[in-house]
Amino acid sequence: MKAVLLPGSGRVDVVERQDPVPGPGEALVRVRASALCRSDMTLYDGTPIVGGAAAGKGAIVPGHEAAGEIAAVGSGVVGLAPGDRVAVHLALGCGHCRWCLRGYRMLCAAWRCVGFDVDGGDAEYLVVPAVNCLPILDAMSFDTAALSTDMIGTQYSTQKRLGVSGNDTVAVFGIGPMGAAAILVAKARGARVLAVDILDTRLAMAAKLGADALIDSRVVDPASQIRELTGGEGADMGLECSGSPAGQNAALDAARRFGSVAFIGESRSTTIDPSNQFIRKLLTVIGAWYFASWEYPEIADFIIAHDLPVEQLITHRFSLDQAAEAFRMFHARETEKAIFNP
Repeated sequence: MKAVLLPGSGRVDVVERQDPVPGPGEALVRVRASALCRSDMTLYDGTPIVGGAAAGKGAIVPGHEAAGEIAAVGSGVVGLAPGDRVAVHLALGCGHCRWCLRGYRMLCAAWRCVGFDVDGGDAEYLVVPAVNCLPILDAMSFDTAALSTDMIGTQYSTQKRLGVSGNDTVAVFGIGPMGAAAILVAKARGARVLAVDILDTRLAMAAKLGADALIDSRVVDPASQIRELTGGEGADMGLECSGSPAGQNAALDAARRFGSVAFIGESRSTTIDPSNQFIRKLLTVIGAWYFASWEYPEIADFIIAHDLPVEQLITHRFSLDQAAEAFRMFHARETEKAIFNP
């Protein structure tokens, strides 16, 4: 099979490998769609933001947002059969701790990540534990299914925790793929959405997805603009998707008293002012990372029930042979959400 490898320093290799074989309790997935994510760029650079010793060495196939059809199953697998259509949950756990048993395998002390620690979806096939295969609805395309996990799934779970509703003004900071997904989910939940970014193309995407106001933080202070748009109060909720220190601070500054902020964008460090930014505002601040496996039926139903135009988030599609150009363009922000269709 063809597979992509990222040895680091911006190098991309497309190699031929043996087709994998599922072991006991595993499933072989024929990949139909595998999306690029901003965290993949840390593999592209050779500085992986998650994963253990194997990550970033160029031996692991990347791709943690994948969907396809079951090609074969190993011994002991029940409930899955060849031809079944599935999305892939990215977290592998021990299977026995309280976090795994509750579906939060990414919180397991021994967790491993598809595409970082074990081979991912940027290939013609991948093998994952059968419990990581999430059945998808017939009405859902493979491209939508791939984006339904890390992007839509994370946003659905986050906004459910925050209780986003039609009573709320939600500010989204960073309208990359995750921020664009935030807009789709928040609008479907009935919220008023204020979109903040520094790129004209991303603000245009926000407008296309239904954002109620666009804020170019190159020319205005976003927190001041958000207060002006909310009668001096600030946003009820902030969804920080950029991972940048400027965005994270702006989200805290723009939130109203008793408001809420979710940090979703990955980052390595940020300096904040806790006393003024959230202690004295009685702010609720949460970390938001992926979703529990038991939530996926809700996520899939939400996408279909609200007719979410998930594929509008995709600006480019590539074959595996075009992987070098795909990663180059994604790294240079010449694409928004990009996807491989093996």
